[in-house]
Amino acid sequence: MPVVRSSEAVTHEIHGARFVSYATPLTGSRELCAWRGEIPAGTRAPAHTVNREEIFHLLTGELLITLDGRTERVTAGDTVIINRGSTLAVENPTDRLATSWVTTSVGLEAELADGTRLAPPWAN
Repeated sequence: MPVVRSSEAVTHEIHGARFVSYATPLTGSRELCAWRGEIPAGTRAPAHTVNREEIFHLLTGELLITLDGRTERVTAGDTVIINRGSTLAVENPTDRLATSWVTTSVGLEAELADGTRLAPPWAN
């Protein structure tokens, strides 16, 4: 039985945010990836288009989520469903850290506005 202890989670940092990876093929998951996101106060992540559906659940704090040009303020307990092919931007306009739990299928890639493609290790 694969069990990932919190002390074994792998942390990645990009665009000012931290991604604490728990479920990936390297930890025993065959189809899904899951991680905790930590979005510091004042962070504005660049818009990116995803090739897999993501389920984004906000655990603490408040964020502005822009999905396909529509911006919504989400607060702790809210869940955003990000469909494959959607363009997503995340901003923390507050003065406190926001944390999220995100789940997607193995193989997530993101394309930035400049055409740069990322295959984040916390989702592959």
